[in-house]
Amino acid sequence: MKVILLKDVKALGKAGDVVNTSDGYARNFLFPKNLAKEATEGNVKSLNLRKEAERKRKTEEMEKAQKLAAELKGKEVKISVKVGENGRLFGAITSKDIKDAMKEQCNIDVDKKKIISEAIKQEGTYEVEVKLYPEVSTKIKVVVTSI
Repeated sequence: MKVILLKDVKALGKAGDVVNTSDGYARNFLFPKNLAKEATEGNVKSLNLRKEAERKRKTEEMEKAQKLAAELKGKEVKISVKVGENGRLFGAITSKDIKDAMKEQCNIDVDKKKIISEAIKQEGTYEVEVKLYPEVSTKIKVVVTSI
């Protein structure tokens, strides 16, 4: 019997897959636990429509991320903090500080989890990676100066 998996089933497939199973396995295990539904013509069409909508959404998100990456590329963010002797900071510059400075200076709001940066503890200029989507990232310059 052909069934469409609604959830991931170990050793059978992932959610959304159309697989062949024995009639008893489908009727006695998969259907009662809402792990699958029968692969009728209407169910397969609705599955294909759902997959198409998901693909469109991902494409739109990817385009939006690429547009934002182009906008961010080459931007410079300046952060002024208290500096002790030998250019060492009191505390550190974290991804949250970089996010706040980007929002204030460039008027661009990016999630702090997408900013890949070690804690900056010295005065100077740093290249920081901003990962906007799994395959889309860009670099910005962070300039740390003393007050």
